[in-house]
Amino acid sequence: MRNVFVMGMDERDHDLWRRTPTGRDCRFHRLPSGEIDVERSLDAARRVLDDFDGSVDAVIGHRDLSGTLLVAILCAERGLPGPGPEAVVRCGHRYWSRLLQAEVTDAHPPFALVDLDLDDPRPDVEYPLWMRPIDSVSHEPAFRVEDDRGLARAVELLREGADRRSRPFESVMERMDPPEKVAEADRHHCLAEGAPHGVRIAVEGYVYRGRATVYAVLDSVDFPGTPVFLRHQYPSAMPGEIRRRLADIAERVVEHHGLDSTTFVVEFSYDPIEDRIDIVEIDPRPFQSHTALFELVDGVADHERVLRLALGEDPDLSEVGEKGYPVAAEWYHRRFRDGVVARVPTTGEVRALERTLPGVRIRIVPETGRRLSEMFAQDAPGYELARIVTGGEDELDMQAKYEHCVKALRFEFEDETARGNRLPRPLPLRFSRPHAFTRRRTGGIAP
Repeated sequence: MRNVFVMGMDERDHDLWRRTPTGRDCRFHRLPSGEIDVERSLDAARRVLDDFDGSVDAVIGHRDLSGTLLVAILCAERGLPGPGPEAVVRCGHRYWSRLLQAEVTDAHPPFALVDLDLDDPRPDVEYPLWMRPIDSVSHEPAFRVEDDRGLARAVELLREGADRRSRPFESVMERMDPPEKVAEADRHHCLAEGAPHGVRIAVEGYVYRGRATVYAVLDSVDFPGTPVFLRHQYPSAMPGEIRRRLADIAERVVEHHGLDSTTFVVEFSYDPIEDRIDIVEIDPRPFQSHTALFELVDGVADHERVLRLALGEDPDLSEVGEKGYPVAAEWYHRRFRDGVVARVPTTGEVRALERTLPGVRIRIVPETGRRLSEMFAQDAPGYELARIVTGGEDELDMQAKYEHCVKALRFEFEDETARGNRLPRPLPLRFSRPHAFTRRRTGGIAP
């Protein structure tokens, strides 16, 4: 049995790791996570590894970018396969990543470094634009700016949070040797980027022995008229030629960032009218929201690739897994008003609903007594009530299962009942016909 240490593993993660083909022959151990201070987090993890009476065969983590960075440092210290700390930082440092992207592709929005200490820090980027913190590790919000008034407000908020936001990341940067242009971007700077528009697409792949390979393309679909996700869908309904272009760009930029021994996700925006592709961001880890989709369609979770890479093994799964549903999606059941949660569906109600609908998995997000706007990582206009995964024979089948769940799940709120929470009825995407494309502006993907 090989010993695998997982950053921040919970019971659900443990079950998933154990049912992967490689995981059946491994023992999984939890590494602590959650410390904001990088050095304290590393010291806590080191103590667990040093005190373990046995071999440490792999260290992995996939929850967020900060955990991925800690894993990369621990792997480098112990000579284990991993993505490399500096390569992870290149992805997480938004300005550094944009500079690297610009060296190999024009598939990125216009961007500019902004000095927040200037009296008039006006970027050379046209409205609408995004004002973003330099790093994507701290989970600080980005601000969409439509005009001069919005710019002034975004600058004010970014200035207020500069010290809190940047100090942990600066401690990481002290370990690196960045180019001079990157080194000048400190806590007094932010990044301005042109706001991409179009449909959103995620490309997932892995890097093994320095070579990047894309194995999946997924659609990210918004609620109509909003910048919030309705669902992530696999496989993508995009035409094959577009998927090939996305895969080529993703493989080139990921290799140029120096990643290795890791899975990755590159998020894109595609405008079918102008036939324009823009990279939104690069993440050196898989997305948890994709895991169940791969299980339902491919017969094996992408955790299997993560585990193989961490053990130094070939992650190709072309001969692994029994194919399942032709299509699957993770849906976001949302409430478009704030409120205090008075009731959520019980565990028994959820399990009974799952038993009646094959290929359905449900996770309730809020707890009773909580105000929706006070939950972690929740932004208006759409607060998450449940994550609903559905596999189907086609888009209509999986959508029907989702709508059945929305109708059956009973939530109540102190200020008004769930009866008033009528969500927009989603329409299935149909990308097979060119005229079915519609151009719509989205709010981009803020971390």
